[in-house]
Amino acid sequence: MGEEDEEIKKKVLERLGRVIDPETMQDIITMELVPELEVKDGHVSLVFRPSAPTCPLAVSLAFGIRRAVESVDGIKSSHIEVIDHVSAIQVTEIVNE
Repeated sequence: MGEEDEEIKKKVLERLGRVIDPETMQDIITMELVPELEVKDGHVSLVFRPSAPTCPLAVSLAFGIRRAVESVDGIKSSHIEVIDHVSAIQVTEIVNE
């Protein structure tokens, strides 16, 4: 990963730290809900694991993650993969449309 990508990754993590799970009132980074984050040439891909397999806020949180990522300067594209949720495939498709 280049120096620019490292800078972008730091900024993305900082922004993701502002995405709050309304049920716990904690941010998704503290809750370790983003187990993977990669930045390559300004393209971000990450994995989001909702706090429960039936989390009713998965879609809302996924869109909050997308907004946070895309608010960082230098981002060319983003892809969010949702895992460990009963509707993981559907939520992944919805948030990446």
